[in-house]
Parts: sequence; structure tokens; C-alpha cells
Amino acid sequence: MECMEALLSRRSIRHYLDRCSVELEKIRKALEAAHWAPSGKNNQPWRFVVVLEREVREQLAQLTVSGRIIREAPVAVAVFMDREVSYHREKDVQSIGACIENMLLAFHCQGLGAVWLGEILKNREKVETVLKVPPSWEFMALVSAGHPARDGSSTRRPLEEVVVWFDNGD
Repeated sequence: MECMEALLSRRSIRHYLDRCSVELEKIRKALEAAHWAPSGKNNQPWRFVVVLEREVREQLAQLTVSGRIIREAPVAVAVFMDREVSYHREKDVQSIGACIENMLLAFHCQGLGAVWLGEILKNREKVETVLKVPPSWEFMALVSAGHPARDGSSTRRPLEEVVVWFDNGD
């Protein structure tokens, strides 16, 4: 898939085909893409926990209003920031966002659907406990992925509403 096509056609997918597992190689490719996101000082603050076990996904599902999505998806990737390698919180949080977008695009380019879930952050500490992560790992987001059961849709405001150009006419 061409880069611009991938960027403009990716949508959040919240419904997945039943009992349709995702090949481990596709998950690895999405994680590799995430891992190559830019980060300040190349500190690579992201850490991932891939959850394939239905029982653990159910525990996570109980921590958010988006539980149905987590239950339906055969894959959940919890994304963390490792505070031990963090040097500037805001920059590192931005890097985590770039890494998540890379992951979403990589899933999309492989014919899979995914969605970035954030409401679960209200239970950050519970997620960290369920997934038994080190104390330095701070939960940032959960990405659910699988074979799409339906297409996603979205609209955008006109570009003119969100862009201001400063041009001295040269």
C-alpha cells in the first residue's frame, strides 16, 4: 500500500470477525513499525505487552466502557512508557503517540483493523497490576486489533479550518 493511501484510508476499527486469530508475524511487524517511531534522544521510551489470552483480555475489558471491543479483538497491545528511560515527559508522551500511530498504520497495511483505546486510562494502576509490569512502566494506551468485521468511517473538517499559513510572499 502506498504511504499516502495508508495514511488517508486508515480508520479506527471497533468490530472484529469472531474466532479469527491474527498471525504472530503480522503482530511482530506492527510492533516493529511502532518501535521505529521517532523519540527524543532516541530513548525509545515505549514498552509493549501483547495480550492474546482471552482471560486476560476479559480482565482488561472490565476496566473500560470499551470492553466489548477488547473482548471481540483477538489481540490487545498495551503500550507503556518506561519512566526509567524517560528524559522529558511531554516529549516522551508524544513519542508514544507516534509509536501507536505507526502500529495502527502497520496493522492497516497488513489488512487488519485496529483502534487506539484511551478511556481505560482511568484505571491505569489496575491495568498495570493485571499485566504485572515493572513499577517504572506507566500505562499509556491499549490498541485492539483483529480482522475487521466492517469498515470504519470518518470525516475531517476542511483543511482551511485547521491550518494557518504565514507566508511573506517570497
